[in-house]
Amino acid sequence: MLRRVTSAPVLFISNGTAEDLIGARLAGLLSGEIRSAPLVGEGRAYASAGTSRRVGRVLRLPSGGFPFGSLDNLRADLRAGLIGDSVGQWTDAVRGARGAGAIVVVGDAYALMVGSVAAKMGRLPLIHVQPLLSAQYLDGLGMRGALRELNALGANLPMPYELRLARGASAVFVRDAATERYYRRRGVPAHFAGSFAMDVLPAPEHELQLPAGRPVLALLPGSREDHRESLPLMLRAAALLPEVTSLVAWPHGWKAVTLPGGWRLHIKNEAEALAEGKGAQIHLLRGAFGAVARAADVALGTSGTANEQLAGLGVPTVAFATRGPQYTEGFARRQGRLLGAALRVVDADPVKLAAEVRAILGDGSRRARAALAGLTRIGPAGALPVIAAEIEVLAQDKKNTRR
Repeated sequence: MLRRVTSAPVLFISNGTAEDLIGARLAGLLSGEIRSAPLVGEGRAYASAGTSRRVGRVLRLPSGGFPFGSLDNLRADLRAGLIGDSVGQWTDAVRGARGAGAIVVVGDAYALMVGSVAAKMGRLPLIHVQPLLSAQYLDGLGMRGALRELNALGANLPMPYELRLARGASAVFVRDAATERYYRRRGVPAHFAGSFAMDVLPAPEHELQLPAGRPVLALLPGSREDHRESLPLMLRAAALLPEVTSLVAWPHGWKAVTLPGGWRLHIKNEAEALAEGKGAQIHLLRGAFGAVARAADVALGTSGTANEQLAGLGVPTVAFATRGPQYTEGFARRQGRLLGAALRVVDADPVKLAAEVRAILGDGSRRARAALAGLTRIGPAGALPVIAAEIEVLAQDKKNTRR
């Protein structure tokens, strides 16, 4: 992959698993000193890429970065030191920005606030990569829906304070063309250059050996703790579909697998295990998301980014709400509005899930509509090289002004 050259350090601030991944991939396009300040969790994406030096403390949240997803999430995060450690991270970000040429924020309004303060203190150019909000979240919302989701208003569209902060950025990169238009009408220097989700979709890791002539169902329990509830439901639904080949794209260790009662897990090696129960044998694959995603004809998903990536590949997805921390009823509704016909949200019942998967596989015109909606609403890859070029120019200009 092309690496662009910056001669001044760049500080990346991000707050979430997908956000860290986008930031790490973007940092990988730059040479020179890269500093990273992940605001939630370990920031493993940066560490794995080996592209940066971490600045600031680690904030480990039970909610996985969704403190306002529910009252229980907020209580657990407060007990875990949310307030004190968050204040410390602001100080860390200001310190990490010293001597930098630019600050790149990948995340929501909170990350933008941290980045804006650090940029103002250091008189640095700021680029905001906003992979979360979309004007498409308004599709079919209506007044009743808006009132129902009042507590998550900022998860649908930017609040006035976020727009004000975004206007002060050198550039704001958004996830789709509809959002670019929405931001620009409000004075924000917004650009849609491609889909962040598709930019970070891994290439097929290896070729899967699959039975010929059978449709493939991808099970995507996600990287959040929702998987403890969603994986058993997915396995029970898959057991009702003997005519398909079901594959779990598993992002965790084998000790984290939660099975339905009466099921057994047979671990073959580091990369593959077999869940058996109700006469079914279902493979769990680690490190093979790219291959599973591209092999899928339909998916069951309780994941944010993975569901979007399947939609972007033209794969219809069936979803169901969990008790959290991420894929709650509100989150599922918002993603349904975002993806349109590409996503169908049904009750968390294995019989209903299996019936929905079977209905999709049996209706070619419905699959075509879902594919078109996903391809249109998510869009193609290609944003990260464009953003890297913008960072290069800003960081170089900042260095020149110091001479």
